[in-house]
This record gives sequence, C-alpha cells and structure tokens, in this order.
Amino acid sequence: MAWTRVRLNALGGPEKLALETVPDVPEPGAGEVRVRVLVTSAAFTDVMIRKGLYPDVKDKPPFTPGYDMVGIVEAAGPGASRFRPGDRVADLTTIGAYAEYICLPEDRLTPVPDGVSDVDALGMILSAVTPWQMLTRVAKLKAGQSLLIHGAGGAVGTAMLQLARDAGIAAFGTDVAAKHGLIRSLGATPLAPDAPEAAILAATAGGVDAVFDPLGGESLSRSLHALKPGGLLVAFGFLNEVLGRGGSIPMDFVRLTLWDWLPNGHATAFYSIGAMRRKHPDWFRQDLAMLFGMLADGRIAPVVAEVLPLAEVRQAHERLEAGTVAGKLVLRVSEP
Repeated sequence: MAWTRVRLNALGGPEKLALETVPDVPEPGAGEVRVRVLVTSAAFTDVMIRKGLYPDVKDKPPFTPGYDMVGIVEAAGPGASRFRPGDRVADLTTIGAYAEYICLPEDRLTPVPDGVSDVDALGMILSAVTPWQMLTRVAKLKAGQSLLIHGAGGAVGTAMLQLARDAGIAAFGTDVAAKHGLIRSLGATPLAPDAPEAAILAATAGGVDAVFDPLGGESLSRSLHALKPGGLLVAFGFLNEVLGRGGSIPMDFVRLTLWDWLPNGHATAFYSIGAMRRKHPDWFRQDLAMLFGMLADGRIAPVVAEVLPLAEVRQAHERLEAGTVAGKLVLRVSEP
C-alpha cells in the first residue's frame, strides 16, 4: 500500500522539503511497533534541523524530519507486546514524524489517555515537556519566584506561562506586540521583543529569578543582566543565528560556560530536551505522563495557532521563520 512522507532533500530553505510517495508500508523490527501518524508539529526545532544547525541531529539528507508525533499503533514486531493495535501513543521522534507511518521501539512510546484530543496531546510532547523540565528540573523555581521568557507567544512560551501561573510563579515575556494580548491572557506581563536591560529591570522590579532564552547571540547578555543576584540563565535555542541575526552557536556555549565560572552572582545552563532524555529517559516518560494528567484536569491547554495538512509543510516552515505564529503549528498527517 502506497503512503506519503516528507523528505528533506538538502539542507536549506523550506523549498528543500518535498512530498514523496513510498510504495510499501514499513514493517516493524524486533521490539518495535508500526505507528500510523495522526499529527506532528511544525516547530522551530524542525527549522534548525532543516538548516543543519541542530546539534543533536547528525543525519545527512535525504531524510524525513518531524520532531514529535501522536499516532495509532497498527502492528507489532517480534518481541513487542506492550501495545495493541488501536492504542494511541506519543513520542519525541527528533526526525521521522513527517510521514504517514513510522516504526519505533515500543519502550520509547508513552500512551495517550482517553478523552485527550490528538492535537492537544501533541502540544504536550515538545512544547510542554521543554518548559516543564526547564522550570522544575533545571531552574527548580517555586511559588513566589519570578521568571522571564523570550518568545513568550510561541508554543514553548505559552506553555511556560501556563505552567508558571499554575505554580504561582510571576511571569514576564518578550514578544511582538501582536502577541501581547495572548501573553496577558495567560497571566503574564508582556514586554517588547527588543526591550533593553533597563526596561526589563524596571518592569520586573529589579530582575527575575530565572530567564529562559531561546534566542542566543546578543540576547544572552541582556538575559544575564535581567537576573536578580543568584539568578539562573537557561539558554535553550539559537534563533538569532538560525535566522541570520547574528550570534554563533559555539560562541554561545563558550559564553555560557565562562559566565557560569565567573563570580558574578549568577549561574547559567543550557537545556536540550534530547540531551535530557538521553541522560534521564525515565524523566521524559514521567514528565509527559504528568503533563497529560494536567491537560486532562484542565490545568494546561496548548495554544494552537492552526492545524494544517502535511502537504502545506513548506508554508508552515515559512511562517515559523517569519515569527508570526502565536502558539503551536500542527500538521495533520492522517485522520483517526
């Protein structure tokens, strides 16, 4: 039976993504299950992978991108017994999810609870586990503390603001003016994306306990100076370099390490969801299950900008790079 996937034929712009028809459905290997993908994300992480700038992906084109997915188990390979056909599952695939079918080791998969929609469940995998782990496992913020996140109106940012509100943490977020209403609706104080250090310090009454910075480059210095004494800067992306706005990924790592060594009263860290999962695989499963529970209880609800068909993957990537997406862009791969 023929099926469809997206192939990245060369590193570069969205035009390097193309739909491809494959003649035969893949067969799961030992310990694997075949999953029919229902939904996947168009995330900025996918943009980095497409451009060859994501440190955790060493694969060379052609390959199929797709960082996360929710799907239905269709078949089990030899020795795979954890799931039955018809079970809904979720995974952080890193690559491979822009496809109607994918075969994955069953021990990587997290069951999706009944009563949770495919789209909402997808919003928990990358976009909510990332801020949850930064908030609770890296920064370990508590009620009464404060945070600042750049790009607050995006998928990760809107999840972070909801998690902060749920935990009693005061939140501030930078983003374009068109997203300020969304940021306010999530209980946070919006700031201009280019707000200087003085403006941030004034708005936060002298700084915050943690800053979460996906921008990199010159933004890191601004973020460091927005901290209270003893505060923590968590870098988790390189948007400025990816979009050609300056910055250097190797230099960002050097600066973070140097600042962490200096007796400046602040600490720094770099967060990667892939690296965290490799080091603590149980944490990923625990945290995703926790977030599914919060979703079912109504404590968090992903902000979904739009659900597009997989065939519009190029347009989705173009919108991501333009910075106009409020919340999460979802790609519908197949129907339930």
